[in-house]
Amino acid sequence: METPRSSDSANIMSDLINLEDRYINRELSWLQFNSRVLEQASDQDVPLLERLNFLRIFGSNLDEFFMKRVGGLKRHIAAGVTAPSVDGMTPERQLKAIRHFLIPQMVEWERVFFEELKPQLGESRIELITDWSELSAEEMQFAERHFREQIFPVLTPLAVDPGHPFPFISNLSTSLGVSLRHPEIEEPLFARVKISDLDPQWLRLDTGAPGNHYRFLLVRELIQQFLHEVFPNMEIRAVMPFRVTRNADLEIDEEEAEDLLELIREELRQRRVANVVRLEHGANPDAWILNFLIEELSLTPDDVYEHTGELYSLDLPEFLGTSLPELKYQTWHPATPASLPQDSNMFSLIRNRDVLVHHPFESFALSVERFVREAVEDDRVVSIKMTVYRVGDESPLIPLLIEAAQRGKDVVCLVELKARFEEQRNITWAQKLENSGVHVVYGIPGLKIHAKTLLIVRKELEGIRCYAHLATGNYHAKTANLYTDVGLFTSKSEYTSELVHFFNYLTGRSLKDDYQTLLVAPLNMNERFISMIRREIEHKKAGRPARIVAKMNSLEDRFIIQSLYEASQAGVQIDLLVRGICCLRPGVKGLSENIRVVSVVGRLLEHSRIYFFQNGAKDPLEGDFYIGSADWMGRNLHRRVEVIAPVSEKLGHKMCWEIMEVLLNDNRQAWDMQSDGTYVRRRSSDTEAVGPHETLMRLAKAQANGHME
Repeated sequence: METPRSSDSANIMSDLINLEDRYINRELSWLQFNSRVLEQASDQDVPLLERLNFLRIFGSNLDEFFMKRVGGLKRHIAAGVTAPSVDGMTPERQLKAIRHFLIPQMVEWERVFFEELKPQLGESRIELITDWSELSAEEMQFAERHFREQIFPVLTPLAVDPGHPFPFISNLSTSLGVSLRHPEIEEPLFARVKISDLDPQWLRLDTGAPGNHYRFLLVRELIQQFLHEVFPNMEIRAVMPFRVTRNADLEIDEEEAEDLLELIREELRQRRVANVVRLEHGANPDAWILNFLIEELSLTPDDVYEHTGELYSLDLPEFLGTSLPELKYQTWHPATPASLPQDSNMFSLIRNRDVLVHHPFESFALSVERFVREAVEDDRVVSIKMTVYRVGDESPLIPLLIEAAQRGKDVVCLVELKARFEEQRNITWAQKLENSGVHVVYGIPGLKIHAKTLLIVRKELEGIRCYAHLATGNYHAKTANLYTDVGLFTSKSEYTSELVHFFNYLTGRSLKDDYQTLLVAPLNMNERFISMIRREIEHKKAGRPARIVAKMNSLEDRFIIQSLYEASQAGVQIDLLVRGICCLRPGVKGLSENIRVVSVVGRLLEHSRIYFFQNGAKDPLEGDFYIGSADWMGRNLHRRVEVIAPVSEKLGHKMCWEIMEVLLNDNRQAWDMQSDGTYVRRRSSDTEAVGPHETLMRLAKAQANGHME
């Protein structure tokens, strides 16, 4: 076993553990997760273009972290909030710890890119050029012509002087800060040239190179080369690329809003001009330009992050993946779910027994999309009800809902307008749905509707029968191929009758709170989870089998954590598969020595939530399994509308157990959390070993083939 490369980060975490013995700081735990993402970029077993993509994901994750988490901490400080988080850190201390952690992490990011990936890309016939002098004469002519014809006409230099105020700089935009000297004015002048809207950010130099050889010039370098044409007759004293990040954690009063749709539109307008929380720049910055930006953007030196190299865009053209497939993961084609043969009607199949599917190992299109399509085309279906959190730009499900409404079916869609960074897309979809006759509900003030639920009402010979789909992931066709999620199809009345009440709660403010089958947040979920944890304690004390295995994205809720500590102290074995944030400290003597925390970071994003409680059963497959939309986070349990459902049939139990065992036993992409909050990656000496996602792909393929035989 090896320790992570980021030893500096490990030391930082060790220095902070004395703040509170029981909890890891949420923000630092998230940064540890991003370190595990960064490790994938340096993993020689990962295909080269996929490693580059992990670097891009690392940066995108960090952007969102600054917009949401750092922005939120800064808002708390501005409001005078000094109360510490559960781990004992004040907002100011957290900001300092974040910066202290990030500096070595950014150095590692750039080391991986410049020392590992960029040279290896060159060896694989992909050259990323950032210096004009590296171009041939023919390439220079090609690039200059491209600049004059495609770039120069759309550039808008913005100067700052008494007649020109400091320009608005949009979120996550990269710009050139330029120090100019007017022939008749001694003082330097500032101008800004925006780069980010130019697409693509890399110019392919098509000048006769072989078809399998790719040379790209950074567009920003091309613009810098011809800045004298952007500012004719001016002396260009210095140029400094920079990038800003704005706060996306804005406080809006939903309770007082008369129109939630307009409120979200106003939040989007405010977010566009929100305070800057981070300024990034390249190496060797011009002091005058940097100080000018710090002053104009009302920043402090701690808000400024210097890159040791250039500011890069890593969004290379997508065609590289198809042109050089050996540098990408081998394409995976999701298997047809063995329990859903294509020659049978889905309603007949689900009426006979429940079906659990696992994406992307099993096809989303041949299960969820098929379910909705059959409902739309079935004359017996009278109503379709669905919750929408994230669906993507080209969702096949939204047009199906529109078609259902046009066919005269009663269609209800709960569109969560407050889904972070999906607000504008969801507004657009909501209006299209509404204009097509779909009943659209815009959520509940003060709560986000995060549940993944679909209810279909059908008239049958014996009367009305309901069919349901309850899932861990969004109804998003694209992420269904990238995220691991499970979904349960059922027609059992104990599920569907409560789901009818659940939709009434969303659309008509039903006050039902005595759900017996479903766990519904914020109504009964927290209480039920804690009750099941305590039930394992009682089983252990009575000498019966007791174990908890829980898989989720993040674990932060202090009441759940405290209950898990109590279970550990009682001797209950607890295995936690937590991909991201984990504020619980495992392996602490007298507190959590019976708890282990494993994080799996690999080809696919682990997104499913699966909960197992042995409940005294000798055979684990006889225990209790649950799946659903909620992590063990305070926001999920108390400030969101979530649904967790039991898995009642043996085949579903077997699938859940298989998923968790594969992940817990992995020796390629699993990390073990230490009690100080750091992680140690497992290493296998077996050169033939594959990661957990490849293992699950093979299992899904074998099951599909076995069914066909």
